[in-house]
Amino acid sequence: MPKLWLTLNSLFALLRAIFVSMDLIKEKIINIVTETVAKNGFFLIELIIRGLEKNRIIEVYIVGEKDISADDCAFVSREIDQQLEALTEFPYRLDVSSPGVDRPLKFLKQYPKHLNRNFEVSYFQNDETKKLSGKLIALEGEELTFLINNQAEKKVNFNKIKKAKVTISFS
Repeated sequence: MPKLWLTLNSLFALLRAIFVSMDLIKEKIINIVTETVAKNGFFLIELIIRGLEKNRIIEVYIVGEKDISADDCAFVSREIDQQLEALTEFPYRLDVSSPGVDRPLKFLKQYPKHLNRNFEVSYFQNDETKKLSGKLIALEGEELTFLINNQAEKKVNFNKIKKAKVTISFS
């Protein structure tokens, strides 16, 4: 029994060391991506690190105050890639893109470029979740004003928004 206990302790110590090492690598990846995106004048919307060490996938979603081009994404990708290659030897796939319109807006600074676009919004009001569909017509501080059915205006504080998505109109 003592040999088995020693073996299990050794296994647990090894697993703990592996997880600590993975956490440190993830933390370094997060720092590299965050600093590189900000340095180039963009906002990091989401960073997803998935997969195992032998086939890690790093997905980076960025936006700017203006629309982002494929060249912008490629430039940021090259800068991140250069730093990651110096950091680690594990193989990885790096994808840098802007989030599609199917992804909800997460930050207040994403809204100004979507003025006069239609939205579907769920928000909190008096401990209830409410929904609205309308056009974003104004943005003052943290107050967003939506025009509903081309008639009524509804103001929603950004901090009360649970989920907001731009809707595509083909008319």
